[in-house]
Amino acid sequence: MARTTRQASVDDARPASANYHANALARGLALLEMLAAEPEPLTLGEFSDRTALPKSTLVRLLAVLAEMDYVVRVDERPAYRLGHKVQGLAAAYVSNLDLTVVAEAYLQPVALSTGQTANLGVLDGDQVLHICVAEPDRPLRFTTNLGARDHTHCTGLGKVLLAGLTDEQRAAVLPAEPFPSFTEHTLTTQADLRKDLDRVNRRGFALDDNERSTGLRCVAVPITIDDRCLAAVSVSGPAGEFTGARQQEYVAVLDRVAKSMAADPDFATALRIVHRSLRPAVKPTVSA
Repeated sequence: MARTTRQASVDDARPASANYHANALARGLALLEMLAAEPEPLTLGEFSDRTALPKSTLVRLLAVLAEMDYVVRVDERPAYRLGHKVQGLAAAYVSNLDLTVVAEAYLQPVALSTGQTANLGVLDGDQVLHICVAEPDRPLRFTTNLGARDHTHCTGLGKVLLAGLTDEQRAAVLPAEPFPSFTEHTLTTQADLRKDLDRVNRRGFALDDNERSTGLRCVAVPITIDDRCLAAVSVSGPAGEFTGARQQEYVAVLDRVAKSMAADPDFATALRIVHRSLRPAVKPTVSA
């Protein structure tokens, strides 16, 4: 005898002890998620096929959602789309997101585990903008301020962000040659910087080796969302503590946290919101 396969129910993930009201709430939310995932309205039959719920149950759930303006019945099949109340929830969610607060929960453990200052940065025009900074609890440490800005060609965060750009985009961001020099190790030419950025793309991390400040090293990795490097995360500290082996340890920590941040819907949404307010890349004005 042929076996039939039952479609997964929206109740399958619910504990057996869940009461009627909890089940009804879970079912209603599942219907909203289905509508959110589709470009067109869904019919009662399609809901039934996807949820394995009886049509009588679906009619009751959808009637309540329609009465509260979370769904709208659009025709006699009947078919439904999302209602305006959903937009209010989405707007409230977005308005309460603070990228600095969300990121701090990730950076504080990094600072604690590495003993170095952890930084989150984005490209704002031709500068690196520090979105979040978490410092370790030790007297000797790298210090920077939330909202501080820095150069791209001589910082770990900046190099990661530059490495994710096209040649044309980099040309719009970088100053005229020679680039400003801060130490004897600062890269000041397009050719030298391009070689370094090629290394960044090959190995997956950037190194500021006493290039911004003598005695300071920094390693940074990209945070990739939607197949784009939207931010960078780094640790910075005394150069003597960034030996080759220690650098690899730091990079491993940063890689893990970068992947976790990119996979966090709150972080990804907050980062996209911040990107809307950033300045586009522009060619710096050269003073006479």
